[in-house]
This record gives sequence, structure tokens and C-alpha cells, in this order.
Amino acid sequence: MKMAPLPMSVIDWEKVAPERHPGETGLALWRTCTFGDLRIRMVEYSPGYLADHWCPKGHVILCLEGFLDIEIADGTRHELRPGQTYHVGDGDPPHRSRAPEGARLFIVD
Repeated sequence: MKMAPLPMSVIDWEKVAPERHPGETGLALWRTCTFGDLRIRMVEYSPGYLADHWCPKGHVILCLEGFLDIEIADGTRHELRPGQTYHVGDGDPPHRSRAPEGARLFIVD
């Protein structure tokens, strides 16, 4: 990821209006700030959330609460617990997320 120069700022996530993104099951609430090509999000997945698509976009993700079951298109699975991060680049491998108990994530992409 290449971050272009941008002014220093502080984000109060409680003041960022959430956007609803339904999954195949469950719901994701995104609080998003965008700075040029850089997108920073605080995301909450409801219990039982399953993404409605395979994502080809790269991310850096920090799990704050709950846990995430990450499925790769080839069937490989990974678990992300509080305090853990994962990163994936643009393109391969396509991936999707499931949050059986719900989760709160900090995402940069």
C-alpha cells in the first residue's frame, strides 16, 4: 500500500454515521473515512454474518472484538481473534468473511 501525503487527523468513530451493508446472512455496519485512494473503516458484523460476495480487494484488518472466520476461494480457512491482524493484497486470493458470534474490525484498504 502506498499512502499519499495527507494531513494529520483524528477520527472520532462515534461521530461517523454507519452505513448498512446486508450480507448473505446478517448485517455489516461500516463507519468509513476516505482520504484519496485510502479507505479506513470501523466495521461491526452482526452475529451470524456471512459476506454476500467473494472479495478480490486487498485489506489490512485488525480484529477488536469477536472473531472472524475467513474463507479463501480454494476452501482454505483462517480464524482471526481479538488482537490479531491479517493482510491480503489486491487480486488473488478471493476471500469472504463470516462472523458466527459477531465481530468488530478496524480495516484499512
